[in-house]
Amino acid sequence: MKRILTGDRPTLDSFHLGNYIGSLKNRVKLQYEYDTYILIADLHALTTHFDKTADLQKNIRGLMLGYLSVGLDHKKVTFVLQSKVPEVLELAYFLGTLTSRAVLERQPALKEKLDSGEQDTFALFQYPILMAADILLPKANLVPVGKDQKAHVEFARDIAIKFNNLYGQVFPIPEPLIGEVPTLPGTNGQSKMGKSLGNAIFLSDSALEVEKKVMGMYTDPKRIHATDPGEVEGNPVFIYLDVFGTEEDKAQIAKFKEEYRNGQIGDIEVKKYLVKVLNNFLDPIRKKRVEYEKQPNLVKKILNEGTEKAKAEAQKTLAEVKKVMKIDYLL
Repeated sequence: MKRILTGDRPTLDSFHLGNYIGSLKNRVKLQYEYDTYILIADLHALTTHFDKTADLQKNIRGLMLGYLSVGLDHKKVTFVLQSKVPEVLELAYFLGTLTSRAVLERQPALKEKLDSGEQDTFALFQYPILMAADILLPKANLVPVGKDQKAHVEFARDIAIKFNNLYGQVFPIPEPLIGEVPTLPGTNGQSKMGKSLGNAIFLSDSALEVEKKVMGMYTDPKRIHATDPGEVEGNPVFIYLDVFGTEEDKAQIAKFKEEYRNGQIGDIEVKKYLVKVLNNFLDPIRKKRVEYEKQPNLVKKILNEGTEKAKAEAQKTLAEVKKVMKIDYLL
């Protein structure tokens, strides 16, 4: 069975609806088709959140609760805490010896992060090497990414090919598993939903929190009165209804769309229906999260066991690396 590797940085303690649509839903599906490794990349979190280390433990626990509550099965998925596998740093050093500074400077994500105001640290500069080590250490065959993230996997491919050609065949050449990663607009309608943008509905939000956020959602700014014809296309409320509505909701959603276009229904009525749809979707996730919150030792055990399994794999890979590099000598 082919192995995939994916993961998240623990920069917040809860996933939002955009994370679910963009990646979590697909991971639940992939766990039945591949040997799945999910990395909690706390070392990568330090590249931009080095001043928020006090939050890491809470955020790591929150991500684990999120994974388990959406249906990722610890019997099928290997959950890994990056910093507990020190071999990743050792491999990153070896890969770094094969990487020129010019190559790192050309990484598109580096420019984006610097343009967004991130500090120009060495860790941020060399994070593609660490990411390549994340992928190559467990010998992942596939890395699920959106088209905009394909460059990360291509970097890992290039460095794996270079290593294999120079020293010997150790690493499978990872392939990007490209999916149409949908983006969900934020509740403000101005951008995609983001953890730090204040426009997210989280999987851990209570029913009342969901109601408050939905009732304040952006709709059609040109629509002043409920009797004015409204735009459905690009309207976040209807986008959410299409994404999260069930088969049973489809007829009602279609009716709302027609009435909205004709100025026969107000925003409040449609939003109230969306509150119901979202809470129906979130209720089983909330229920599972509560069950796991009551079993902190189980959650810890799942992560520890997965990390130990990954560490054993990492040690085997690193031993191979040192052997072909001829630096496994004893003094």
